[in-house]
Amino acid sequence: MATRALPQAQARSALGAEVGAFLRHIDYLLLLAVGGVITYGLWVLAAVTRNDIPGDSGYYLFRQETYVAFGVLVLAFFTALNPDVFRRHKRVLYGLVVFLLLIVFPLAENVRGSKRWIAFGSFNFQPSELGKVLLILFLAGFVADRSRRVGEWRVTWSVVGLAAVPIVLVFEEPDFGSALIYGCAAVAVLLFGGLPWKQLGVLGALVALIALSMLWFLPAAGVEVLDQYQKDRLIGFVHPDVDPTGTTYNITQSITAVGSGGYDGRGVAGATQTNLDFLPEHNTDFIFSSLAEQRGFLGAAILLLLYALIAWRGIKIIAVAPTLFMAATAGAIVFTFLVQVFINIGMTIGIAPVTGIPLPFVSFGGSSMITTLAMIGLLESIHVRGKLAGR
Repeated sequence: MATRALPQAQARSALGAEVGAFLRHIDYLLLLAVGGVITYGLWVLAAVTRNDIPGDSGYYLFRQETYVAFGVLVLAFFTALNPDVFRRHKRVLYGLVVFLLLIVFPLAENVRGSKRWIAFGSFNFQPSELGKVLLILFLAGFVADRSRRVGEWRVTWSVVGLAAVPIVLVFEEPDFGSALIYGCAAVAVLLFGGLPWKQLGVLGALVALIALSMLWFLPAAGVEVLDQYQKDRLIGFVHPDVDPTGTTYNITQSITAVGSGGYDGRGVAGATQTNLDFLPEHNTDFIFSSLAEQRGFLGAAILLLLYALIAWRGIKIIAVAPTLFMAATAGAIVFTFLVQVFINIGMTIGIAPVTGIPLPFVSFGGSSMITTLAMIGLLESIHVRGKLAGR
């Protein structure tokens, strides 16, 4: 009896030591920064949407808190799971990406000309958000399995071709913003996977050629690639005064809201652009504009500093990643996160075209919140494995 109890006690002791080592190597500063952004975002959302639903000032806040709670569970799951599991099943991940993006077309309702969301009761699931994470994991695994041949054009074109399928599917929803994020994810995986700069330059030239073809060459030949609203947004970005009450109304109101906030903001009650609904989508795409109007430069600066802290910790995690697969995954996550922040804030102040990309952890929406927390969980998992490998 005593001899049987001894191995059990040793097993429990070893398990406790393993769990203790795991918990010690979690990047708590990253978690603190993410928690800070989420808390700040909930505070902003509560102020921005308090008058949106008459008689229910907490309508959006309660739902966002629910998304956060579920997202925290997802974060914990991805933190505990070894990322190598995804590498071993990368083909399944790619098939799931394509499947999710295909089922949007027959199942999603047409909302303002786009088919992006599948309704599950009161929750609208956006497959392209989950697909973003799955595509990063698949491409990182694909590149890692060919680590000795990353400099070969065959590998590069294979990555481009595999990424092109979900990019085209997302673009056809149409969702230009998510298609752009998918493209950035593919470039980031190649970059952190060891792609030579010469090849990166060639890919950059190819992207420029495709963009020129979509905007000028093909339309001149009678082939229209972009929908009318997409062309209007691009024209409005280049010529913001072309139609201030029509195609450029959103960006005009956004810039007005940001500028009127001044140094310390107009306060919740004095934020007329938000309170009187002059600013459209002020709880999603243009929530940064409402924040700037209510809290001014100081309020916006606090958010940007928290984002910078997350980016800094993410870069540190790339440096300690124990394998090429994990480094490419972490690099793509950090890069796409920063691109989302830049594009969303850029479009609110007129330095980027309006694309509908949400502001991470702040814009209202369950798919974005849960997916971004899953990516933070992946970063934490990579950090822990890197630290344990370097012991």
